[in-house]
Amino acid sequence: MPHTQPYNLDRTVRLVINCVLFIGIIWLVNILKGVLLPFLIGCLIAYLFEPFVQFNRELLQLRGRVIATLVTLFEMTFFFTALCYFVVPMIIHESAQMAAMFKTYAATNHSIPFIPESLHSFLRRNLDFELLASKLSRDEWSRMIEEGLSASWSLISGSISFVMSLFSWAIVLLYVVFIMIDYERISRGFKHLVLPKYRKVVFKIGRDVKVSMNRYFRGQALVAFIVGVLFSVGFLIIGLPMAIVLGMFIGLLNMVPYLQLISLIPATLICLVCSVSSDVSFWTLFWETMAVYIIVQAIQDFFLTPRIIGKAMSMNPAIIFLSLSIWGTLLGMIGLIIAIPLTTLLLSYYDEFVIHNSDSELPES
Repeated sequence: MPHTQPYNLDRTVRLVINCVLFIGIIWLVNILKGVLLPFLIGCLIAYLFEPFVQFNRELLQLRGRVIATLVTLFEMTFFFTALCYFVVPMIIHESAQMAAMFKTYAATNHSIPFIPESLHSFLRRNLDFELLASKLSRDEWSRMIEEGLSASWSLISGSISFVMSLFSWAIVLLYVVFIMIDYERISRGFKHLVLPKYRKVVFKIGRDVKVSMNRYFRGQALVAFIVGVLFSVGFLIIGLPMAIVLGMFIGLLNMVPYLQLISLIPATLICLVCSVSSDVSFWTLFWETMAVYIIVQAIQDFFLTPRIIGKAMSMNPAIIFLSLSIWGTLLGMIGLIIAIPLTTLLLSYYDEFVIHNSDSELPES
């Protein structure tokens, strides 16, 4: 029989104090989540860039981290600038073509075999294609680029004031630079905050969290980027409008496994509008699009995910959506960021310490 301590006055008081402290920490995090979010995003970006910093240190044979950090930031800035230089004009051109197709679809009554006319009527009645066309025009793109940073941050954290939102991305950039420079020192500093008698357990949990985060954030981000590129290339080959935008959107959705299925709705709508606005057959374009989905999904499931992430992060889709709902409700955007790796870790601990311990306590037959 396991030994249990009696609940005397001293133990009860300590238990109450710990509960109050835990509730206080949750309350404080909820109050300061608008301030903590830039720091956490900075930590996440610095964590994702850490392998590149280590690679540059070994390549350039540097002892410190300052030059390696600056070189890494320069490489990433150059990469994203070059990517935008080549990709953004293509996206703007595709958007202009799609805007013309939306206008044509709104003004044309065209029947498609095996597609009921009521579907066209429903789309024209519930979707403002003129408004969508204006949003995809070149003038709208220039306005969106000017307001993009502040608007995107407002979508991420609606609790920060307007003045704070103007400088939010600059604050994130500062966090990224300072954390990348002192990444190792900050990691050691967190370890010294733990009391010596708890360090063994806390360090084990910390290592497990690091492995879990590494497999999810770095691995899933790489898989999502490759999948986005594959979808973009596939859509360009079959001539689907908005190929790059739709492909990279699907790649972004892949940060949450199985969420890319949502993209089937806009993909089908684009096929429908394109078939009415041009001489392309809807069913030909639709089945070519489905073929791209099947091929890329097969590459992801049978090659990319097993080699980059492995089977450790594989969960039932229902569990994934449940974990996102629970953690997102509890901690908002922060909860969505940490939902899947922490759920995987909790399930692993439950299997290791509860299921296995229960099996070991069963009497032998």
